Amino acid sequence: MPADGGVVFIGRIASPWTTRESCPKNMRTARETGQQAVLTIDAPYREGLRGLERASHVIVLSWLHHAPRNLIVQKPRHAAEAKGVFGLRSPARPNPIGLHVARLIGLDIAAGRIDLDAIDVLDGTPVIDIKPYFASTDAIPEAIIEGREER
Repeated sequence: MPADGGVVFIGRIASPWTTRESCPKNMRTARETGQQAVLTIDAPYREGLRGLERASHVIVLSWLHHAPRNLIVQKPRHAAEAKGVFGLRSPARPNPIGLHVARLIGLDIAAGRIDLDAIDVLDGTPVIDIKPYFASTDAIPEAIIEGREER
């Protein structure tokens, strides 16, 4: 296996966000803007979209290609002290993989087009995977982060 694990980009995300300053920091904030997003899947992978139309929501894994990869310890604006990258949701990490759960609002398999209700990434961000979201197995209502009000 190659050192990079053989990761390939299967498409790109078209979003309204062109600067880090304008880009929402999370999916909740992205939804509040009312701005939609479009994923365009490259031709060799489009047949892999078959069956996705059954899902109301999808999980999109993206490659956050503008994020720094050398910040193992960071001090977020909202935190009193620095934290390790694996205790944060920051895009700055050794492997800058983004995870986004979005509502599927349109799908054209032949064109490789996926319309989403929102996204919290910059325009042109590469897509590395798409999966249907299953509330029965993906949602964990009792999950908490100690010291945070929200779940």
